Amino acid sequence: MTGLTVILLLVVLATAVATGARRWSLPAPSLLVVAGLAVGLMPWIPEVRLPPHVINVLVLPPLLFASAEEISVRDLRTVWRPVTGLVFGLVVASAIAVGYVARAITPLTAATAFILGSILASTDPVAVTALGRRLSLPPRVQAMVQAESLFNDATSLVLYKVAVATAVSGSVITVFGTVEQFLILAGGGALIGAAVAAVVSLIRRRTEDPILETVIALVTPYASYVVAEESHTSGVTAVIVAGVVLGSTSHRHSNAPIRLQVHAVYATVTFLLESVVFALIGLELPSAVRQLARDEHGWPLWVPVITFTVLTIRLLWIFPLSALIHYRRGEGDSRLSWRVPAVLSWAGTRGVMPLAAALSIPLTTQTGAPLPHRSLILTLTTGTIALTLVFQGFTLAPVVRRSGIALEPEHTAREEAQTRRRIARAALDELKLLGDPEQFSDLGAASEAALRQARRQLEARVQQADEAHYSDPDARPADAYREIRRTLIAIEAAELQRLYEANKISSATRRRIQRELDLEEASLRARG
Repeated sequence: MTGLTVILLLVVLATAVATGARRWSLPAPSLLVVAGLAVGLMPWIPEVRLPPHVINVLVLPPLLFASAEEISVRDLRTVWRPVTGLVFGLVVASAIAVGYVARAITPLTAATAFILGSILASTDPVAVTALGRRLSLPPRVQAMVQAESLFNDATSLVLYKVAVATAVSGSVITVFGTVEQFLILAGGGALIGAAVAAVVSLIRRRTEDPILETVIALVTPYASYVVAEESHTSGVTAVIVAGVVLGSTSHRHSNAPIRLQVHAVYATVTFLLESVVFALIGLELPSAVRQLARDEHGWPLWVPVITFTVLTIRLLWIFPLSALIHYRRGEGDSRLSWRVPAVLSWAGTRGVMPLAAALSIPLTTQTGAPLPHRSLILTLTTGTIALTLVFQGFTLAPVVRRSGIALEPEHTAREEAQTRRRIARAALDELKLLGDPEQFSDLGAASEAALRQARRQLEARVQQADEAHYSDPDARPADAYREIRRTLIAIEAAELQRLYEANKISSATRRRIQRELDLEEASLRARG
């Protein structure tokens, strides 16, 4: 069995496991890591070695971009103060703590232990976003978790590059050099990401071709990453900034059918890449273990200790930071809640980013000698990632439920119903102002009938929103209407297929009308 065959089989397995995880409401990243680990332990499975560019260039940009699109500039403005304390302070504290513990309990030198600390210092946006999708966190908490995971990579990347330079060349770390490198990497990456977003926005405003729009959406994260890396800045930061900017303005760039198509294609690509990459994390661990030297076989004990260190530092940082923010807001008289800090602490899993950094560690030093303990760093990184994804991933939902901060389904449904009512009412009010058929004289005699039809549809939407929350679920007209309409759509689809098979309509007509029915049914399912 070749390595390529293993990867193809892993794609099939990962897709099946991720589908099952969605069906049974289990955390897909955690389940995929377990599946990958199980496959990697099978004796007939050949060793699979991941080239660094596979994760860095092929997998990471679209996943980072998809995560960044989910958070808006408005959300960032509301959480920038606590996130700043996490992005800088917690990352540095985690790197120092992990490096110190690794130096004390493993054969790693001070320089290589600092490499490990810098790799594991930041949370992973891909893992955090994938785990967070299934939790109904309050908007502010969700924004903090995602923003921290997105922007702490710039800090850890600078620490990583400084640590690697120290280990490879033996150079001395200086505060000025570190700050300078951070400004070049993070600042340069942010500027390039913003520039790419501006260019993409300009192009998308001037095209209405669905295929071209989809290609642009798929190419944008790769363009941001490659341009930034070739400019010796942070490709990760460039992708994140481009994703945040374009995600906040995507509604202005294209029409509804194009947005639906781009979203469907990108969701498919993200699902496939996420499924495979988390399974690869599990698959990578047995391969890394086989490369260990004789004095490095204590890794099964070292991984839990390092994981415990990561979690402990996070708890010890977030709770005091939360208390400080609580008192600075003038809320000192009220009782400090443990709920939000606990969820924030437990949501800090590691994932794709640390793995990509570990795979990128140079093989040799400046003198040409092998970099000491490189395999051990990769093993400890992969083991810590797998342990946090499995342990924290499977327990995060119970922690959120125990904290009581999760939004109830009724709250979300109520907010959606109120929003639908408000936008429909706004359209109705505008329609009354434009109710004079003479204003639509260019439409001819059909204008008056069209206005009446539009008014009836909007009034029906307002009524459905008003009736969305009856005490008796069986008495809700909106639910009954959706069920009846879905049944009628199925009848229409069957009749459409009968007309096509009887050669009464063309294939193109069948596809267009079937798409209209699919869009309406998707809208009904989304509201239900």
